[in-house]
Amino acid sequence: MSGRPEVLFPLFSALDSLPGIGPKSAVALEGAGIATPKDLALTLPANGTDRRLVPGLVGRETPVVTTVEVEIGRHHPPRQRGRPYRIDATASDATLQLVYFHAHRAWLEDQFPEGEQRIVSGKLEMFDGVYQMPHPDHVLEVQDLSSLPEFEPIYPLTEGVTQKAMTRAVHAAVERVPDLAEWADPALVAQEGWRGFKDALVQAHAPQSSADLAPSAPSRRRLAYDEVFAHQLTLALARANRRAKPGIETRGTGALRDKIIASLPYTPTGAQTRAIKEIDGDLAAPQRMNRLLQGDVGAGKTLVAVLAMATVVEAGGQAVLMAPTEVLARQHFSSVAPLCATAGVRVEVLTGRDKGAGRRAKLEALARGEIDVLIGTHAVFQDDVELHDLRLAVIDEQHRFGVAQRMKLGAKGTATDVLVMTATPIPRSLALAGYGDMDVSVLDEKPPGRTLVTTALVSDGRMDEVVQHLRDAIGQGRQAYWVCPLVEESEVLHFTAAEERFKRLRAALGDDVVGLVHGRMAPEEKDAAMAAFSGGQTRVLVATTVIEVGVDVPNASIMVVEGADRFGLSQLHQLRGRVGRGAAASTCLLMYKPPLGETAQKRLETLRETEDGFRISEVDLELRGAGDLIGMAQSGLPRFRIADLEHQAGLMATAQTDARALLEKDPDLTSSRGQAARVLLWLMEQDRAIRLISVG
Repeated sequence: MSGRPEVLFPLFSALDSLPGIGPKSAVALEGAGIATPKDLALTLPANGTDRRLVPGLVGRETPVVTTVEVEIGRHHPPRQRGRPYRIDATASDATLQLVYFHAHRAWLEDQFPEGEQRIVSGKLEMFDGVYQMPHPDHVLEVQDLSSLPEFEPIYPLTEGVTQKAMTRAVHAAVERVPDLAEWADPALVAQEGWRGFKDALVQAHAPQSSADLAPSAPSRRRLAYDEVFAHQLTLALARANRRAKPGIETRGTGALRDKIIASLPYTPTGAQTRAIKEIDGDLAAPQRMNRLLQGDVGAGKTLVAVLAMATVVEAGGQAVLMAPTEVLARQHFSSVAPLCATAGVRVEVLTGRDKGAGRRAKLEALARGEIDVLIGTHAVFQDDVELHDLRLAVIDEQHRFGVAQRMKLGAKGTATDVLVMTATPIPRSLALAGYGDMDVSVLDEKPPGRTLVTTALVSDGRMDEVVQHLRDAIGQGRQAYWVCPLVEESEVLHFTAAEERFKRLRAALGDDVVGLVHGRMAPEEKDAAMAAFSGGQTRVLVATTVIEVGVDVPNASIMVVEGADRFGLSQLHQLRGRVGRGAAASTCLLMYKPPLGETAQKRLETLRETEDGFRISEVDLELRGAGDLIGMAQSGLPRFRIADLEHQAGLMATAQTDARALLEKDPDLTSSRGQAARVLLWLMEQDRAIRLISVG
């Protein structure tokens, strides 16, 4: 694809080519992520001020922005330095003082000639029973009233740039936007009643009321759509590009898989069966698989992964299962190895801890094809790890791995199929934003044998009762987790909180009953603590959030989360998912420090009311916004200028459907709509997409 179209050049020139922007302001704006006139044009008003003329002042609740016609009276210059300059003025029903600090007398006399009418607009205040307006924002002659918008847009500012300069520069940037050919689906444009891109932009910068600032305003919806459509087109191009590369057609006999299923104490759920069918279809297809397996806590993703790996082994290939931490890799090994053993599938684990001769032996066995399934951390990426015939890479907890690592692992095999698993239910709009290039399977049923978890909110004043509850439960042979509060960013404080709680619980329950695991322990110590808890030697495990994902101890039926009001909703949901895995009735006690803030209260009450991870993730998105959602901050989620994923979730799905449909009809984007879409990709700086379009 050749360079940026000439029609867009004015939008990508230097910022200081705009009126009101000097070199200093340009640097300040660049610091705020605004580098070109295009960025300014897409910076929409964040707020607005009602500047309609009012007939009089009496009865207005101060302080309030007011626009009023006044007759100018006497000037009162200050008698001593540092005092304000005051000007008397009379509205239709009251007197008013205009107040200026550090203003030049000559300028004020010129602006406010005694006896003349002026329109003043600014913040009206009441001081000692007198109406005042310090430094009016606008001063106009009466005949110029029409130049003041009735509703004035207010832009987000950065230090060193005034509202006046920003407004002027934004309007100049919008004037540079050319009329562009329509890239959106004509049926959608008609259905939504949208104007073209340029008209929508002009309208968004000239709101008539606060309703025009809402994400639901037609001009804003249109512009948000353009932004997410460019993003989804990029993902759809990446998907099409990958599908164009040949994969290996992998078909199993079903023999190994049947042995594994026969060894289970239950039948796989409908959702698991559906996911397996989708994965089988991908493995057998001539293109590479790139699928996201999304399942709620305890929905049985591991079984789906094992059955997929069994198919690959049946076909003579190898599979890798990658976890983000050593604890999780070993945890996976302990749950996967017994399942695989029933079918004679050879499984090995490789982490950073493997050294010397032991590591060498594993690597040689891998290269010879004597290991069917390798489980590990990112240690499996290292260059000296060679596989005999890698067909499938399963990546657990995707949001902890970057796209680059995903690709590097894929490169280990000639045409590796990739299955990504996440136990963090992701709201649909975010899943599409972060994984729009992937096909998605959802596990939305729980396997039999999972018990409901009763969730209760307990204030930290009732600590003694909670400890007594643990004592009783231990007496009945049960086990419990005790998760320590998140301490602001500091790992040291976090670990101190855990040590402190560990000492107190040992004193209350007995030394040999309580174990401890936290992020600062050596891997060997961590494993030993986890093993002692899994084996039932310790009955209570005090932990920081290292146990959040993937830990499986069916006998543990109590989860205490101390300082629950400091955790995110999805994180609490993950922690609660560690219990309810066995036959015993399970409880999750969320301890908090009263009084609870409104948001914390909504979080904790949502958990008490539902175990549906997808519902929980939607509430989390509402409460925290897309940027903060657990694991999303570092997931490379796109930053949109206009689109608001919390309030415009449906647009993302529409944009994905449109983008895929457009490429289906016009893979090289050469039709008139395809050409318009290319201009959109240049406009939205989707360089990745531009590189993927090889033709043109």
